[in-house]
Amino acid sequence: MSTSHSTLDALLDEVWAKSVDWTGRTGRAGHAERLTEHSRATWAAARMIAGRIGTAGVLAGCPAFWALVALAALLHDAGKVAEGFQRQVKLPGHRWGERHEVLSLAYVSLFACGLPADERALVAAGVGLHHRWLCSAGGSGALRDLYPRSADWERKFGHDPDPPPGQPAGQVPLRRHRRLLAWYADQLGVSVPADGDRRLWQRARDQFGELRAAWEQPVDERRGLVAVLLHGAVTLADHSASAHVALHTHLPLPEDYLSGLPYQPYPHQRQAAGTDGHLVLVAPTGSGKTESGLAWASRQLSGMPGQPRVVWVLPYRASIDAAAARFAQDLTPAPGQTAADIGVLHGSAALSVLADAVSEDCAATAVEARKASARAGAMRLFAQRFRVATAYQLLIGAIAGPRYASVLLEQANSLIVLDELHAYDPQTFGRLCACLRLWEELGSRVAVLSATLAPPMVELIRETLRQPLAFHRAPVGTAPDRHRLVLDEQPLTAPASLDLVRSWLGDGHSVLLVANTVATAQALYTALAPAAREAAGVGNPDAALLLHSRFRARDRAIIERRLLTLHSERRPGQPARRGGLVVATQAVEVSLRLDFDRGATELAPIEAVAQRAGRINRLGRHPDGPVPYRVHRGESPHPYQPEALEAAWSALADAPGPVMSEQTIDHWLTLAYRSDWGRRWTDEARRSRDAFDNTFLSFTEPFTDREEFLDGLRESFDTIEVLLHDDQPEYERLTTGPDGHALLGAGLLIPIRYSQWRALDTTGTVGRRIPVVDAPYSPETGLDLSRTDRRTGTVTRPGDTIL
Repeated sequence: MSTSHSTLDALLDEVWAKSVDWTGRTGRAGHAERLTEHSRATWAAARMIAGRIGTAGVLAGCPAFWALVALAALLHDAGKVAEGFQRQVKLPGHRWGERHEVLSLAYVSLFACGLPADERALVAAGVGLHHRWLCSAGGSGALRDLYPRSADWERKFGHDPDPPPGQPAGQVPLRRHRRLLAWYADQLGVSVPADGDRRLWQRARDQFGELRAAWEQPVDERRGLVAVLLHGAVTLADHSASAHVALHTHLPLPEDYLSGLPYQPYPHQRQAAGTDGHLVLVAPTGSGKTESGLAWASRQLSGMPGQPRVVWVLPYRASIDAAAARFAQDLTPAPGQTAADIGVLHGSAALSVLADAVSEDCAATAVEARKASARAGAMRLFAQRFRVATAYQLLIGAIAGPRYASVLLEQANSLIVLDELHAYDPQTFGRLCACLRLWEELGSRVAVLSATLAPPMVELIRETLRQPLAFHRAPVGTAPDRHRLVLDEQPLTAPASLDLVRSWLGDGHSVLLVANTVATAQALYTALAPAAREAAGVGNPDAALLLHSRFRARDRAIIERRLLTLHSERRPGQPARRGGLVVATQAVEVSLRLDFDRGATELAPIEAVAQRAGRINRLGRHPDGPVPYRVHRGESPHPYQPEALEAAWSALADAPGPVMSEQTIDHWLTLAYRSDWGRRWTDEARRSRDAFDNTFLSFTEPFTDREEFLDGLRESFDTIEVLLHDDQPEYERLTTGPDGHALLGAGLLIPIRYSQWRALDTTGTVGRRIPVVDAPYSPETGLDLSRTDRRTGTVTRPGDTIL
């Protein structure tokens, strides 16, 4: 007697992919997502991703790529048909103990059997490895270790005559399997494949054997890269479908951006807008570099496949919120929105949601609620077509694997703008150069924007890229002379230096002081804030402000808004003296359009000295003409190399003056990088580029776990985000509960150096290993890392930081 079609459909209605959503996080409260629903949604998301990336770069040589992604996306969760998994998502506390994606390989065997072996191996990787690595030197739950050749596959995925308590004897009822098989065939528009005389567990075992044979040993670099990209496409499609968040199609950047500027474009902006392909642009601060980068990006859109994404890369995590806010205000919102939707990727919070988003599905518990939140949060990292990020957040894509392959994929068919590339140390500069070549292979185009790009940096970029590179420099006279350089052997903290600043404040000038470390900035602020407030008079709470990275992110954002209100770019006709004091670290150099009457800085590497000058008389509109800009030797070279500072001081002393021009800055750069220090810097950057390329960007073992390198990569950027002990209750409220996720808690995190974190009292962790620390904090001055010895009264500070 035959079974009716409605009865067969009812069979699949009871096959769940996700547990009941009692939190409403997915927008489907009280709904258990069926396997057929999720499979269809993931399949559709894969097609959306294909529409975004198209046949860019290396993918042009793999015409079947997106068809393989789509097939893998459709089949990736087929193994959830198992009764053990069904009990796991339906019964709180129940654990199956097997990997559903391994059983999914049986359906790859059925539906991909007609494909060439190399294409079937790609589909199998996308299906079987979307949660875990294949291999791991450390034995950290990689599939090869979970399912060795001696594994009893029949007991695990077929029939177990003596099952453990609570586990079924048989995993996949025949009627359920045949109905699912028919459903997949219907979706694909193919005939239902014949089971033959092989059981599902046998097919899964044999396909897993093929998977191991294809990917256990090193493969050709290009094949490995294609495999990682397919892996990323499947995991991204899974994230999108699980979160019920679609990729955006609207790009806030119009194709003819330059024509919309409210002023006559500069010549270098027109050159950028006329460039096809890679670009290096050197232009003075305040001459519209950002607009030049946007004009370049808009030019590229019509010549690229799919729907290219713009990724704006900044050197400092502390500056990305300000940049994102500026783009949100200046670019074109989607219909029905009031501001452009700009993606922002924060370090620790982003790692947390990416990690949680690929964890195992389970019943409706707090863990599952966290995962649902993570899926939605992860898609916030990928949905937008315009994103602001730091270099670390792109480099982490080189780790690949279930967590980070999607980060690498999104760098394909993109327009990547590296803003102020000069700001990196030689190791990071070299790594980014290695990525330039990878991005080129992924079909992306790159623009490098800077006011201070030394000749060796340009040469390194040229020798790295294979495609033509356009180099444009703003013509002489683009920026007026804005500064009179004064070199001072005394530290900025010396009594005479402080008295001079007090006199500036007393005369009503707005003053910017830039220190090399947070501790020095805090000391200067403490010493000078009373004078600034006295000069401003009663009722001005913003007469003195302190800015560095060691604030909670949300507190720093408030300070930045106050800064932009009080010290915005000078307009024609404004009075010569605007008053107020700002003490900052290098965090002030990027993204903030600030303008002061007077300025002084501690001696720093030559690019930093020039960049800091760009915040003083920024547009050359001060009625006094060129204004004083003082450079003081510091009491200690820390945190810089002494040789870098000596090269900078020698260049500053050699340059003609005292009036600084853009040609003066070019002269400084040439002199500094001709020194022994400059030659060593260049050699170190080149070695770093080649080492990173060989270690991380070859992908000859695309599915061997390399997350052991993650901490090393993070430590090489010398930054970790911490949470104050007193903020832990609020963080838990923001990141848990019905509406919580890790990204909401990012505003409470504070970046510090690894060495400083190790010197603090760590009271525990939250989320994915975010340390909780006990240290004094003020919204006015930030985190205080000093420690007082109770016996001697001596105050010590762990090695201080530049930001």
